[in-house]
Parts: sequence; C-alpha cells; structure tokens
Amino acid sequence: MGRSAWGWDGASGLAWAGQDGGCGGVEGSGVPKRFELVTPYRLAGDQPRATEALAQGVLRGDRVQTLLGVTGSGKTVAMARVVELVQKPTLVLCHNKTLAAQLCAEFRDFFPNNAVEYFVSYFDYYQPEAYIAHTDTYIEKDSSINDEIERLRHSATQSLLTRPDTLIVASVSCIYGLGSPSDYMDMSATVHVGEESNRDRFLRKLVDMQYRRNDLNLVRGTFRVRGDTLEFVAVDEELVHRIEFFGDTVESINVVNLMTGEYVESKDELTIFPAKHFITPDEKLRRAINSIEAELDERLKYFKDNGKLLEAQRIEMRTRYDLDMLREVGYCSGIENYSRHLTGREAGSTPWCLLDFFPKDWLLFVDESHVTLPQVRGMYAGDRSRKLSLVEHGFRLPSALDNRPLKYEEFEGHVERAIYVSATPANYEVGRSAQVVEMIIRPTGLTDPAVEVRPTRNQVDDLMEEIRLRSARKERVLVTTLTKKMAEDLTDFLLEMGFRVRYLHSEIDTLERVAILRDLRLGVFDVLVGINLLREGLDLPEVSLVGILDADKEGYLRSETALVQTIGRAARHVEGKVIMYADTITESMARALGETKRRRERQLAYNAEHGIEPKSVRNEIRNILAAIGSSEETQGRLPQEKIPRELGIKLARELERKMRECAANLEFEKAAALRDELLELRKRVAGGDSLLFPGKAPKIFERALEDPAAYSGDSATTSAMRSSGGAAAWKNDQ
Repeated sequence: MGRSAWGWDGASGLAWAGQDGGCGGVEGSGVPKRFELVTPYRLAGDQPRATEALAQGVLRGDRVQTLLGVTGSGKTVAMARVVELVQKPTLVLCHNKTLAAQLCAEFRDFFPNNAVEYFVSYFDYYQPEAYIAHTDTYIEKDSSINDEIERLRHSATQSLLTRPDTLIVASVSCIYGLGSPSDYMDMSATVHVGEESNRDRFLRKLVDMQYRRNDLNLVRGTFRVRGDTLEFVAVDEELVHRIEFFGDTVESINVVNLMTGEYVESKDELTIFPAKHFITPDEKLRRAINSIEAELDERLKYFKDNGKLLEAQRIEMRTRYDLDMLREVGYCSGIENYSRHLTGREAGSTPWCLLDFFPKDWLLFVDESHVTLPQVRGMYAGDRSRKLSLVEHGFRLPSALDNRPLKYEEFEGHVERAIYVSATPANYEVGRSAQVVEMIIRPTGLTDPAVEVRPTRNQVDDLMEEIRLRSARKERVLVTTLTKKMAEDLTDFLLEMGFRVRYLHSEIDTLERVAILRDLRLGVFDVLVGINLLREGLDLPEVSLVGILDADKEGYLRSETALVQTIGRAARHVEGKVIMYADTITESMARALGETKRRRERQLAYNAEHGIEPKSVRNEIRNILAAIGSSEETQGRLPQEKIPRELGIKLARELERKMRECAANLEFEKAAALRDELLELRKRVAGGDSLLFPGKAPKIFERALEDPAAYSGDSATTSAMRSSGGAAAWKNDQ
C-alpha cells in the first residue's frame, strides 16, 4: 500500500499496517486488511459485467468513468464490488446527509470487517455568521453540534491515517476546511507498555491536544487522574483507556466499558489523536498570533485611512478578544477563520480538507452525480459572497476568506480516480469519462415502464379514467404538475370527484411528507399529486402509473433529466406505465422517450433470452411515525386545544429528549419530525391557533376540519397533520 500524501511513516505514528490495537488503528498482526464484500446475493443482470469494466478502468489508470445505472439496478452493491476489486481507500460523495446515512448503513452491511465511516457536517442546526448591509443587520453564528457526528468525523480521519481498508461516505462537507493533517499527526501521541514516560509531561501533552480534565464526569474528549492511574476517553470512542504508571514507567494499558467499568481488553500500544481537527503546536500558534496581529494592524490602518472608524472599532474589539483566548487556552470561538495563519498557508492558497487525509492512491464515487457535482461547484461562490460582506464591514479579517470550501478546480485537482454514478448523468460527466458503463438490466427482471404521449385536451378527464382503473386494482398513481397552485387545485378537483388524493410539495413539513408517502403505500389514498419531489430517491413499488401533465412545457421541471427521473418512479412495478400529456414533442421529451425506449427494448430482449419473468419489488413499509411516537398515541398526548403550561413543559422535555436521541442515532428524518412536533406543542402552550396546514389548499382542509376521518381515516396522516409545525433550519444539506 502507498504512503499518505505527505509521506509520513512509522516514526510519526502513521503506518498502514496500523498499531497493534492502537486507538483507531488496525488490530491484529500488522498485516494490512483487505476489503471483503459480504452479501447473501450473487451479482445478477448487468452487475458482473459493469463492475469488472469499472474495476479494470480504475486499475489501468482511467481518471474519470461514469456508471449509468437505472433505478433499481443495484448501484450500491455494484460500487461495493468495485471497491473490493480495486482495494483502494474510497470516498463516496452524496448530496445530503440523510442519503449519506442510508448509504453508510448499506456499506457497513457489505463490509462488516472493514472501516466504513460517516463524514458529514456535525451541525444539527446551523445559522452562519452574516451581515446584511442595507438593513444594518448582523446575524451572529448560531449552531447546534451533534456530538455523535463529531465522534464519527474523528473516527473517519483516524481510520484514514491508520488503515488502508477505509471507505468513507461523506456529504459536501468533505470539501470544507478541516485543519492541517500534518499538525493533526504531529500532535498525536503513542504510548507503549514498558516505556519510560514522564506522567506530568504526558498530562500537559493531553491538554495541548485539547483534552479537558474532568475528575467527576468522564465523557468523550476528557481525562482524569487518580494516583498513578490515568483514564481518558478518546474523541472517536465510547470506551475508557486506563493507563497505569509505576513511577515514570507505563505498566499497563487496559480498555474498560465507560458505563459499567467492565474490562474489555489489554493493549501493548496506544495512539492518541487530538480532540479537535483544528489543532496547532505551540510554536506554530505563537507565529500565528504574531501574523494575526500584523494583519489586524494593517486592517486598522486601512479603515482609519478611509474614515471607517466604526469598522475599525469592530475588528479591533473582536480580534483582540480572540487573540487573548488563543494565548490563554490555545482555542477561541470561530478559530477556523484564522486557519490560514494557524497552518502557515499563503493568502489564497488551497485550504486543508478531508481529501488531504487520503493517501495518494484513492478512489472517489460521486453518487447522483447530476445533483452532487453542481452542488460542489456552487459551494465556493456562496461562501465567499457572505464573508465578503463581513470583511468589508469590520466583522472579520480578510484572512477569513481563506477559510472556505474548495473551488471546483481545486476539488478536481485532489481527485486521481473518480466514478460518477447516476441514472441520468449530465453531458459534463459523460464528456469527461474514459468510458460510460451501463447497468440497464435489473436483477429483478423489471423493465422501464411503457411511455405514452396523449394530447392535453381533456387531460384531467383522461387521467381520471386511468386512475379509476388503477384504484380498482389497488395500485397507486403519481401525478406531476408545474406549480404548487396547480397541484393544490388539481387535488381539490379530484377530491370533489370522489378520489382519495393528497398533494406533496416543498411547503409540506418533514413529518407530513413522511406520513403522506407512507399512507400512499398503505393504500390510505390512491393518488399523490406533486411537482419536483417525485424524483430521485423515492422508493414506491406500489406505483403503477405516473401522469405528467403539460409535459411539453420546456424548462427545468420538464428537462430530459427530470423526465427520465420521473419516469423511473414507475419502474418498480411490473405493470408500470407513464402517460405524458403534451400537444407537441419537445427536444427534452424526445430524448427522454428515446432513452426510455432504448433501455426497455434491451431489458425485454434480455428477459426473453434468459427466460426471466419480471416480478414487482415488495419492500417493507416501515412505520417511521410509530417509531417516533407520532400516531394515535401522540395525538392523545397533543390535544388540539390549548394545554396547561406545566403539562406542556413536561411533554416538550420528553419530545426534545427523543429528538436529540434520534439525531445522535443519525435518524435525521425522525429527528426533524419530532422537531416539528415540538414546535407545534410550544405554539399550543402559547395559545397558537394553527392546527391543520395553515394557508394550504383551503377547500380540502376546511372539510377536513369538519370531518377529519373522512379525509384521513385512522391513518398516520391525521396525526401528521395535527402535529405539524413551523420549520426551523435543520441542516441536512451537508
């Protein structure tokens, strides 16, 4: 295996063979572990051919490849097989943390004996620092850090530094500043049983690594000393490491359970990594303080020379306070804004990020690349526009601009081998790829749905006839419109005509979305009307018909990519069909129809040749609402009328506890749903009058208020409607 990008070796504690049982290292004899795929299913359909072709491309040095995999073709297991074949440290980049959590769980099932890590933004809630000049409004940074995700981030970087069989599933957070990997390694400490080590000097080393002494409550990132025994909990573990000294000699290193104190194992060697990624040795810190002071003096002169005395006062007060904190405790709030000085980088140079922790020879998968790559491309400009305002008005030094995500060109410069994964790769991905490998044949034998184009005249009447046919067979229907108003009006009309129907768009809160999609699968209603949410990621095997209204209105919602993704929603049902209502065939429609026809013909030919009979997918309908307590039981706890303050406070504490527990377990949809429920409870305690979708589709919900059972039955949707609240900014983007 290759060394890291910085060429460190055993002397610095970095060895691919790992330390024997070291913290975050590879246990065992020191022989590097290999990726080993564990799955009860054999590869089928196009999977064997596609994985072999991609692996050969990686091994022969192709820089970029594209995996074009249709919905339901098994792209995740194909990625896992490629990783097993090429045996390289791997990063799987996703466009949001919920999808990343789902993929991470799947990869951990595929690689139970390897290091599969999760790296996303550790903020559950994040309001960035900003200044709005035209209203003279300063918005202070506000955030809620998820301790569990912070632990996983440390676990990810430590796995990269100590073992080659590491696969990290990450969001776009991986291109944001993380601190210098060289400083992170230099500040680490290795302890061996039997070695001479001054205990007091070792304790000072722990403090320098940002560990906190706490003799009463031992939690992650803390240590305590009792006589000749030192106990500490690393930031990436839930276990206590107990180091026993005899004088200045390390006598033993034991691992015990944090809660029970039960003995787990003994170690001969232990590597301790810093408690924070932004960590700086004393010598560098002193140089950084001098550099910050020099920049401050230069900035003060600029403001005063230009008559900006208020800005000068702002920057001096803030920076002087931060400098005092750095001198006294080696850390300050917002220390990342001084990262250029702390790491000794030049102005405008590329910041350190997770990609710098990878060795030279690594592999990148970009999942849903048609969405993820534009997101990566847009991060830099958005971050810079916000910080420019802060710098110009004296809230930050100009060096804060160097605490930034990577530019897209810098991101590409880090990547040696990449595989773009998408059902609808854009021209950019295809144009850069040495080869485009297709996975068109599904292991289940299912084909892409038949697509029919019908005129827009009387399109709603025609659609209603098709809905009646599906409803009689207990199948489900998706309908896509162009605007929210159209979705709501169509839902009203279909309700008046006696259909069981709901709508779904961006104004629907998290809890309501979960309830609506689950009730669709359960058959509480038959038709779901939406706009752009009925695309990537929806797994609805019961849907046999997708109706696309006004398909000839060229634009983002009717582009080739949008149409192909929407058509794919009917691909999990053996009787799947798509009807496009259009008077003309646009270029996007023609390309989408041609691509779907090509895939379908190939799939039918394969099934005929191999005697395969397609079977509809039947996935478990998970009762997410019951899992978070949002059902009839929740409704009993949250009456519609104003509740007593004492009872409200008690219920709010319980809901907040469950919310934080779900967030710690990486169950973000459940956590967001509980957040909405908590907000609604607080409004009821305060006498709020919003009970049921305020301001949305009045016709439906006026009747629903009169007779909720007629429209929601005993389903979870009723609970979802009544427990929905306002939406705080719950950061799932990174």
